[in-house]
Amino acid sequence: MPLSNKYIQQRIEKSKFLKAEGYNPYSNDSKRNTTIDKFLNVNSDIAELESKRDENRNYTVSGRIKLLRIMGKASFVKIEDESGMLQLYVARDNLPEGFYNTIFKKNIEVGDIIEVSGFPFVTGQGELSLHADALKLLTKAIAPLPEKFHGVTDKEIRYRKRYLDLIMNAEVRKTFQTRSKVISLTRRFFEDKGFLEVETPMMHPIAGGANAKPFVTHHNALDIDRYLRIAPELYLKRLIVGGFEAVFEINRNFRNEGMDATHNPEFTSIEFYWAYKTYKDLIEITKEYFNYLFDHLNLPKNLPYGELEVNFNNFVELPLIESLTTVGGVPAEVTGDKDKIIAYLKEQNITVKPGMNLGQLQGELFDEFVEEKLIDPTFITEYPVEISPLARRSDTNPEITERFELFIAGREIANAFSELNDPVDQLSRFEGQMDAKEAGDDEAHEMDADFIEALSYGMAPTAGQGIGIDRLVMLLTNEHSIRDVLLFPAMKPTQVEETTEEDK
Repeated sequence: MPLSNKYIQQRIEKSKFLKAEGYNPYSNDSKRNTTIDKFLNVNSDIAELESKRDENRNYTVSGRIKLLRIMGKASFVKIEDESGMLQLYVARDNLPEGFYNTIFKKNIEVGDIIEVSGFPFVTGQGELSLHADALKLLTKAIAPLPEKFHGVTDKEIRYRKRYLDLIMNAEVRKTFQTRSKVISLTRRFFEDKGFLEVETPMMHPIAGGANAKPFVTHHNALDIDRYLRIAPELYLKRLIVGGFEAVFEINRNFRNEGMDATHNPEFTSIEFYWAYKTYKDLIEITKEYFNYLFDHLNLPKNLPYGELEVNFNNFVELPLIESLTTVGGVPAEVTGDKDKIIAYLKEQNITVKPGMNLGQLQGELFDEFVEEKLIDPTFITEYPVEISPLARRSDTNPEITERFELFIAGREIANAFSELNDPVDQLSRFEGQMDAKEAGDDEAHEMDADFIEALSYGMAPTAGQGIGIDRLVMLLTNEHSIRDVLLFPAMKPTQVEETTEEDK
């Protein structure tokens, strides 16, 4: 909104008037001594008093004006801080002479941030309020708040101007408060389990740790290209080689791929690695982790998610190949034969990329026919080696790996496996990935010779897991777009933003 806007100009003129009258519209000497929620809690007994008021109690609160009902000699105001909403009663005779008519009624508006002192009382309508005996403008808002912003159908505006979304919608603030709690609880859970929080590089010489397309940047001092990390996995496993036995990182990752309801190019996850454990141990700690979150967030174990209800009392384990038939309805005779899978997919009008191997095709069947049907928490296990380049092979069946992915409400939430610590096998897997890259797979894993060298010094048997924090928060807050749990999601520039960049 340009400053030349007539409504902004009117507010700027009011700001100038206030300065001329000796009132600083951007003062920095707040004397607030309580928050709105504390005021409401500590004075909940006022309604029981005969007078419905206590003039001996005095409080100073601050907040943004959300509603103004101006009357002749008195007005009702509603202000909001981070903790809640409070009604104020502002009367002419309780304020300095001339302040009510000259300053308050004419120059203080919805959107302004004010500080008010007074005593608690209950109105005739039964609402606990603050009876003002002093009022001060802290911040003059020169841009008027949108009158009908709450509930606006154009979510693009909400995402681009998150500050307005937060001002107008308390439920949005609650979502992000929950997100913050989830991250804090996650850190506490793993620390209490004896894990060490670490930090690993954000810029990598090789795009490794996952099959994904990276963002590329340039390091000027070294005059070399670097990749924004797609996963911290290979660095965290280097730490296990170095002797740490339980590490975790709450990390930001970057993948230069498509955007949809569950994908943002920049996202948050936790990855943790645990020496002398297997993927079976990770299944158990994952169950503990969810119970911990539900207990500390006071969430029901039968959690509503849109039209679904997810039963967190019911964690299921199911091998991938078995799930193709029992959940996806794929004929059993199809699932183990490459040519039959290709024919089956074509019958279903699903395009098959040329050169896909058996494991990749089985993964395609899973993505198409199984994933969205997994509502209750389900650990899908026994992934094919071809789509698990960093996971340990099963001792009983070398065609599958000791891996699981956790699916909830039809979406992947976590990925875990017993780590491959055989450097010769790992080298062979990397070489297979390089062949796939040469065949046109731009998401195939790069060769990481230094990681092979690290493994050659010996890595203890280890299990590792990643959990997507964004999707987890979506689940816990009943949000259905990843943009609703990211404060500032990636957005295509508007025409104004593009012009600004070109002018620089």
